[in-house]
Amino acid sequence: MIEPELAFANLNDDMACATAYLQYVVRFILDNCKEDMEFFNTWIEKGIITRLSNVAEKDFVQLTYTDAVELLLKAKKNFEFPVTWGCDLQSEHERYITEEAFSGSPVIITDYPKDIKSFYMRENADGKTVAAMDVLVPRVGELIGGSQREERLELLENRMEQLGLKKESYWWYLDLRRYGSVPHAGFGLGFERLVQFATGMENIRDVIPFPRTPGSAEF
Repeated sequence: MIEPELAFANLNDDMACATAYLQYVVRFILDNCKEDMEFFNTWIEKGIITRLSNVAEKDFVQLTYTDAVELLLKAKKNFEFPVTWGCDLQSEHERYITEEAFSGSPVIITDYPKDIKSFYMRENADGKTVAAMDVLVPRVGELIGGSQREERLELLENRMEQLGLKKESYWWYLDLRRYGSVPHAGFGLGFERLVQFATGMENIRDVIPFPRTPGSAEF
């Protein structure tokens, strides 16, 4: 997992950083790995170069979670998992949005319901959503997930109480707010998902860089 954390940053800064990072990586691959990309285009996924070029060149579409749910409800498609406001979007929903609704453009969905997100995400003024964002790309769905963090101590403690979290277990985290904080944000990018997205491999297990052998961990 690649996990930058940005001081003096809000959700817009977070989205800008995630967009710039992803586009830089994709452009670097297209410019410096042409022979590999031709191989993948021939043997793994026809059209992968065009798909990656769309990410590098197209503007990322932005829409709220509420708008995304409305779009899915209007879709003439039978999803395996029903869509309602408050549900956690599944891969099939995410892929429909980026692949079909927006024709292969990357999509950033923002302002998710707070009940399906982590306690540390900054609560929006509506009291129902948080300043969170997910970056969706074709074939993979969610590639990046991030948020602006809750820097207001009182709101953070209230949210922890609502979720039944023991504040004494998080004393060190709360102290970061109690003794002074700044607006900050961050995101996580799944490295294996990025490799899968860039190579066109169907199964994420085929792009994990280290073999996994159950029962062999000694620590």
